[in-house]
Amino acid sequence: MTADATDVLPASLAGWAHTYSGKVRDLYVPDESDEGRAVRAEHGDVVLVVASDRVSAYDHVLSPGIPDKGVVLTQLSLWWFEQLADLVPSHVVSTAVPAAVAGRAMICRRLEMFPVECVVRGYLTGSGLAEYRGSGEVTGIALPAGLVDGSRLPEPIFTPATKAELGDHDENVPFSVVEATVGDETAATLRDLTLAVYARAEAIARERGVILADTKLEFGTDPVTGAVTLGDEVLTPDSSRFWPAAAWQPGHPQPSFDKQFVRDWLTSAASGWERASDAPPPKLPQDVVRRTRERYLEAYERLTGVPPLVV
Repeated sequence: MTADATDVLPASLAGWAHTYSGKVRDLYVPDESDEGRAVRAEHGDVVLVVASDRVSAYDHVLSPGIPDKGVVLTQLSLWWFEQLADLVPSHVVSTAVPAAVAGRAMICRRLEMFPVECVVRGYLTGSGLAEYRGSGEVTGIALPAGLVDGSRLPEPIFTPATKAELGDHDENVPFSVVEATVGDETAATLRDLTLAVYARAEAIARERGVILADTKLEFGTDPVTGAVTLGDEVLTPDSSRFWPAAAWQPGHPQPSFDKQFVRDWLTSAASGWERASDAPPPKLPQDVVRRTRERYLEAYERLTGVPPLVV
C-alpha cells in the first residue's frame, strides 16, 4: 500500500495545466509550453484525465482517501475499453502520461458529451428498487410483481438519468425525455449501445464469478470522426455495482466490490455522524480505508485475472 492516498493531485504537470477538479477526477489541458504544444500537435484537442484516490459518499468527499483507488479505476477502465473496442470506440488516445500520474491517468479526446447518464440494470436494487416499490415501474418500464432487492430482471433495461450538477443527484427519467433531449435516432443509438456494452460486460464478469448488477455509461460525439464514442470511465466499482456471484441471494442488499464499507460505517452509530445534519463527515478509520482498498483491488484482479500495477 502506498504511504498516503493521492487525495490532492499536482496543480500542474509538465506540458499540462489544471482546469477542473471533480469528486474523484482532475482534468488538465495542454499548456503553452513546448511540451504542451507537442501534445496538441500529436493528438489534437485532448484532455489529461487523472483519477485521484479521493472517495465520496452521500455527496461528501471524505478523508482520508483510499490508497491506489485511482490506479485501479484507471487501469480497469482501460482494460474494459479494450474488451469493448469492437462495439464502440473510446475517448482514449494515449497512456503516455507524465511520470507523476503514471498508472492513474489517460490522454483522452475531448468529446461533445450527450447530457444523459446511460444507465442499464440487469438486477433490481438502489434507486431502481425504490422506484419499483412505489410504482411497479422503473423509468416508465413496467416490471413483474414480486421482485425484491437483488432480483435478476427478466432482461436488462435501459433506465437513463439526467446529468446533475456537482453535489446534486442524477434524476431517473423515461426514455421519452432522452428522445426529446437528443432526438429519436440518437436516443435509440445510446440505448442500443448501452445494452450492448452491458451484455458483453455482464458475460465477461459472470465467467469470472462476478455479477454486474448495473452500470452507468457516458457517451459523446468524437469531433474528428463524428462517431458516438464511450467517454469518462467505464465499468469500475465507482460507476457499477459488482457483486460476488457465489454470495448472491435476493431479498436483501448484496455484498459488493466498492465503497460499501465506507457507506456502512458513515451510517453506523460508530461514526457518530448524522447524515441529515450540516456537519461534515468524520475522518475514516484506517480499518475502513484498508478494507475498502482491498475490495477495489479484488474487483480488479477478479475481472482482469491479474493484480493492478499499484505503486
